[in-house]
Amino acid sequence: MTDRKSIIAPSVLAADFSDISRAVELVENAGAEWIHLDVMDGGFVPPITFGAQMIAAIRKRTDLILDAHLMTLNPGNHLESFVKAGADRFTFHIEAEVHAHRLLGEIRKNGLKAGIAIVPSTPVSVLNEILGMVDQVLVMTVNPGWGGQSMIMQTLEKVRTLKQLRDDGAGDFLICIDGGFAEDTSGTVWEAGVDAAVMGSAFFNAGNPGEAARKCRPD
Repeated sequence: MTDRKSIIAPSVLAADFSDISRAVELVENAGAEWIHLDVMDGGFVPPITFGAQMIAAIRKRTDLILDAHLMTLNPGNHLESFVKAGADRFTFHIEAEVHAHRLLGEIRKNGLKAGIAIVPSTPVSVLNEILGMVDQVLVMTVNPGWGGQSMIMQTLEKVRTLKQLRDDGAGDFLICIDGGFAEDTSGTVWEAGVDAAVMGSAFFNAGNPGEAARKCRPD
């Protein structure tokens, strides 16, 4: 069975890119389990962030799990470079990839954990044919592309649906959310059945990121 616990994954999208070593240090000191890497290409979403070079640089500085989230068109084009860069988990959007089944197999064949993501307007039902192949499902709880947004609370219904599907034997996967996770939403998030929560501006913009993360842990 997949190891399920309340994982916090700070997103370096909200960090100071001029001092990425310090950002990694903050994540490690906070006791977070993963580092989340939001990769945007200016096509699937308007902004452009970073790619495999950034992941390789971070890999040299930490042994934490590197969780790559590709908000890109043609995500499979980047798999080889992300494998070489040292990513541990590779999540792509179902909305961006017609051949999701094939790409999930390629990710696993390369030794990475395979994830699938859905935007707020995409129903869980589109994943029915592939849930048995994924290691994680990432539910976007804001519209992707920018940090600092408020959580769309109704998206947590997708988390509850996914948990029920998993309980019913549809697959063995982690349920993750990305967007608007902070102290005021954390209780509802964990209660819905989330296993891993991405924490962006609420972490890196806090005066004490470690304390901010601690306050978002379940009781």
